Amino acid sequence: MTIEAILFDMDGTLVDSNDHHVRAWDEAFRSAGYEFDAQTIHDQIGKGADMLVPTLLPGLDTPQREALGDAHGDVFKARYLNSVQPFAKARDLLEKAHGCGQRVVIASSSSQQEIDHYLDRLDAHSFVTAVTTKDDVESSKPAPDIFEAALKKLGSPAPDTVMVVGDTPYDIEAAARCGLRTVAVLSGGFSAESLRAAGAVALYADVAELLGAYETSPLGLRT
Repeated sequence: MTIEAILFDMDGTLVDSNDHHVRAWDEAFRSAGYEFDAQTIHDQIGKGADMLVPTLLPGLDTPQREALGDAHGDVFKARYLNSVQPFAKARDLLEKAHGCGQRVVIASSSSQQEIDHYLDRLDAHSFVTAVTTKDDVESSKPAPDIFEAALKKLGSPAPDTVMVVGDTPYDIEAAARCGLRTVAVLSGGFSAESLRAAGAVALYADVAELLGAYETSPLGLRT
């Protein structure tokens, strides 16, 4: 089956932001009197605050969770957002998919403001058919909401004509709940074993390697 649309995660997939998010979360937690090691925080990156905070601090009430999420967002935007760099060939990969006639969607647990910033940095707005973010849904990944919203914007295509590209187990889990398959990249810092266990159909070191193998990858194969 030909892939007609590709849903791309952003953080850790197209831009090198995961470690910056770890540092921002560390500052947010410490400012509220909580302390976690960097790996514990990293293992939750890919979730929005609505999912990440309850996992690490299940006893907090909603206002406390939201306050931590707001603190993370404020720290990230003030101290780290402008330092985030696109991965090599990220723009070229989006251009390749667009040039192949595939619809390109950004589907991220980040905010719309952050995604707009990254698309500006990538100079890739012209390649993107639609964007869905945490601002569009009630629940972030690994809930399926962000991908469900993306599919609706595409007119609800058959799941086997759509592929996801992401870097975390939460991308893969959210996609699977929509009947979608995921090509995973290792650039977000998650192990190959964790991504395979979550159900990735293929693994690449990063988007540059995926672009180099595009025609033989699950994105480019024709049946």
